[in-house]
Amino acid sequence: MIELLFIRHGPTDWNEVGRIQGRRDIPLSSDARAALSARRVPGGFGAGRRWMSSPLRRARETARALGAEEIEIEPRISEMDWGEWEGTSLPALRDALGEAMRANEARGLDFVTPAGDSPRRVQARLRPWLAEIAEERRPVVAVSHKGVGRALLALAIGWDMKAKAPVRLRWEHAHRFEVSRSGEPRLVEPNVELVPRDAG
Repeated sequence: MIELLFIRHGPTDWNEVGRIQGRRDIPLSSDARAALSARRVPGGFGAGRRWMSSPLRRARETARALGAEEIEIEPRISEMDWGEWEGTSLPALRDALGEAMRANEARGLDFVTPAGDSPRRVQARLRPWLAEIAEERRPVVAVSHKGVGRALLALAIGWDMKAKAPVRLRWEHAHRFEVSRSGEPRLVEPNVELVPRDAG
């Protein structure tokens, strides 16, 4: 088993107003950058670990703000592609599309966005990445996105996404997984609080 600490990027201005970002390369908000710079991963999680980040700016900025010095950019942990829906919001889509949107969301892992992605497709790119980091046998801190975190949780607990998640992940926290040598993830500890940078 290797340990994987998953961290979602900090808030952006689009997050604050509920706009879907997907692959749009939106930076952290100035408030988020300042808040993250005052935090770090808990003792024992950061030292000697590989820091890996989505290529999107908000993830890279989060890793740097948390103190990562060397960051490996990993495209397979980039956010789910929302295609034509990027820039809008879920409430707006539900209002505009009505029953079609409700039926799409009820598909769980097979929810699909026009000219975009699905959670199952995200899982398909996560699987070889998980197998590779397991083979390296070096603990990883991965800074990524909510859609990726949900897809990872679904793999780890066998959740089909057709109902509310049985485990609530607080996205301002980190989440601790273990990955078996065959690349299978297991949720070990959700909601690991980031600690003040000056904490002993």
